[in-house]
Amino acid sequence: MRGVRRTKPTEIFLSHAHADRKFLNRLVKVFRTHGVRYWYSTTHLTGAQQWHDEIGRALDRCDWFVVVLSPAATKSEWVKRELRYVLNEDRYRARIVPLLVRPCQHKRLSWTLGSFQLVNFADDFDDGCKNLLRVWGQSYQARGKNARKASRKPKK
Repeated sequence: MRGVRRTKPTEIFLSHAHADRKFLNRLVKVFRTHGVRYWYSTTHLTGAQQWHDEIGRALDRCDWFVVVLSPAATKSEWVKRELRYVLNEDRYRARIVPLLVRPCQHKRLSWTLGSFQLVNFADDFDDGCKNLLRVWGQSYQARGKNARKASRKPKK
């Protein structure tokens, strides 16, 4: 994202497959702790809503798009639709952040994903959070037992 001004998002749209909700629940806790606003279908959709309309309104309102990449996501028609939409919106240019949660054939969603810098969560959640928040010029503050682990210096 060289040359792009790194600004804190007004609101992030979280695109994901339902099977990845455990990861998403953990990630939204980090977002809350760091004051990052997000739209997450599990939290923001309620019964009796026209959910496809709500998703459309959220995509129109949000200014950043985070797509969670996993084997389940590559099979999700909704993740593909959401990604296709933002790839065609100029306002999302340089504001799409793919998160690699599990190794997968992410190019099945779009051949263009190969040109994006992926944020790797597959190896370490805290490192992924650190690198993701850095996209927006923020530093990561780990909590709980992970904070102790993150604060330790590696042995040489």
